[in-house]
Amino acid sequence: MKKISILSLHLGYGGIEKSIVSLANFLSKKYTVEIAVCYKLYDKAAFNLDSNVIVKYLNDNTIVPNHESLKSAINSKNIIKIFKEFKYSLKVLHYRKKGMINYIRSCDSNIIISTRDIFNEWLSLYGRNDILKIGWEHNHFHDNYKYAHRIIRSAKKLDYLVLVSMDLLNFYKSKMVNYKCMCIYIPNCIENVPKKLSKLNEKRFISVGRLSPEKGYLDLLKVYKLLRNDYPDWVLDIVGDGKERQNLEKYIKNNNLEKYVTLHGFQGKEYIDKLMNKSSIYLMTSFTESFGIVLIEAMSHGIPCIAFNSAEGAREIINSGENGYLIKNRNYEMMIKKISDLIENPVERKRIGQNARESIKKYTSDVVGEEWITLIEESDVYE
Repeated sequence: MKKISILSLHLGYGGIEKSIVSLANFLSKKYTVEIAVCYKLYDKAAFNLDSNVIVKYLNDNTIVPNHESLKSAINSKNIIKIFKEFKYSLKVLHYRKKGMINYIRSCDSNIIISTRDIFNEWLSLYGRNDILKIGWEHNHFHDNYKYAHRIIRSAKKLDYLVLVSMDLLNFYKSKMVNYKCMCIYIPNCIENVPKKLSKLNEKRFISVGRLSPEKGYLDLLKVYKLLRNDYPDWVLDIVGDGKERQNLEKYIKNNNLEKYVTLHGFQGKEYIDKLMNKSSIYLMTSFTESFGIVLIEAMSHGIPCIAFNSAEGAREIINSGENGYLIKNRNYEMMIKKISDLIENPVERKRIGQNARESIKKYTSDVVGEEWITLIEESDVYE
């Protein structure tokens, strides 16, 4: 039986981590699958891992990133604190590099899948010549060509670079024609399509994701506040956590929205599924989104989705007017109009929701997983 290793920064909450778990679960039905993890943030993975999947932590739980502590020390202007946190940060990076390189060198897998640009570099340098080396790029560079160049440089000596959107495939394929690495499109997936769908009859909006600036949650609150002028009975659920939470809480309080907006924090799949089944419209206000797996999850519940088209991943998933709506130029007025149309027309709401549910079938783990198996089985690099 072939063995596959997936290189992961951590197994906490995050889109990349969720995709890693989904892929590992599927591949473990056919192969031996091991996830090599740099940082142990929690006692167990944030997302449900199949018992067949082996998890190997490369460092103990004392070696974890200290981004917030370092930032706090810098803000305090305390030289001693800054020195201590900076010194610890260097220690963390040292152990991350040492642990992952040692793993790659000693790994007995036939296939190694890297999920970060720095892992791509180490896999290229230290991976055995007789293994299949795959880079897996989830992030959209969003006109940050310095980042895009870093991905190209890190992946050029790998066998494959798997991109999660056609937009990314077209870009990287055109830039890497002179390199050994072949660019392949395989989208992200959802593991389970729920049997129970939302009835779309409750006055609830929902949005799920990391509370960080690029997700545009302050814009979502501003849109919601304007909507309340005409639809005061509709409430908003936001699931996720992150460094923007304090700013969102401040905005909610300053605009007297405490009774109408709920910040649920990080939650598990069962909790989110229950919320989805009570929701009628999904809202995405991201500035950038590499794929938008949360859109697929909402669509699997039969929920119509509305997103700004600045989220590149949304453009890949939503066919505007058919299975959701894309709003150009981050236009608040147009977004509010489309939301209002769905609120006032339950028949249209259900039509869009039904089309959304139908359109996500190509993103199920069975379909997407077979594309990974084809890639693995048809390559003769490690034979």
